[in-house]
Amino acid sequence: MPSLRTALLQSSGFPGSVDRNIEVLDDAARRAAAGGARLLVCPEMFLTGYAIGDDVPRLAEAADGPAAKAVAEIAVRHGVAVHYGYPERDGDTLYNSAQLIGPDGSARANYRKTHLFGAFEQQWFTPGERPVVQAELDGVRIGLMICYDVEFPENVRAHALAGTDLLLVPTALMHPFPFVAESLVPVRAFESQLYVAYANRTGTEGAFEFVGLSCLAGPDGTVRTRAGRGEELVLGDVDPGLLAASRAGNPYLLDRRPGLYGSLV
Repeated sequence: MPSLRTALLQSSGFPGSVDRNIEVLDDAARRAAAGGARLLVCPEMFLTGYAIGDDVPRLAEAADGPAAKAVAEIAVRHGVAVHYGYPERDGDTLYNSAQLIGPDGSARANYRKTHLFGAFEQQWFTPGERPVVQAELDGVRIGLMICYDVEFPENVRAHALAGTDLLLVPTALMHPFPFVAESLVPVRAFESQLYVAYANRTGTEGAFEFVGLSCLAGPDGTVRTRAGRGEELVLGDVDPGLLAASRAGNPYLLDRRPGLYGSLV
């Protein structure tokens, strides 16, 4: 099976302007496709900006709203799947969500963040209740989560046990936590034997300073591609052959003893 070339967009776009962020996403998809990518991963809350405060209710949309339709057109135009973060409205309830649109424009999966970080998120959003949401792309089983979710090892292990090959993590990682991108994410990939695509925001929004450092980490614990601190599009390959070899050589999942872990739940 050929590798799945994956592009990570590290950008904060234009907080408060969905239209301008759609334009940024369109350009990123064009550049990703030109680099041979079949998948583009954007940061947390990319469509609206993260630090949008009281504008959350105004900018939130349904999973099949106008912004989703615009992203679907971009995906079809450039022939790439697009994974993006956005505030989702479902009736009167708001979620911090991420959606995967296939290269054919179809909605493949929608995920609602299960672990909300900090007072801002807890004020506006309701936590999701489905820890494992998956889709298929070019023979690769893709899992979805958002930012803080990946910092809980149980979350990532649940994906590993469900067969996730590539875990997409749009994020808004800020100071003083760069060690999450530098150390924790590669460890999560190694201990659960999967790829992790971690796409961060950059720059300053309100009181937040985002650290960048987006990366694609492999099941052998190595980082296949890494962004710096500024606006950047980086590409890396998800290699099913390496994944199979790593899983065959690393016995973590086989050597587990679930009967001993009852106290964890």
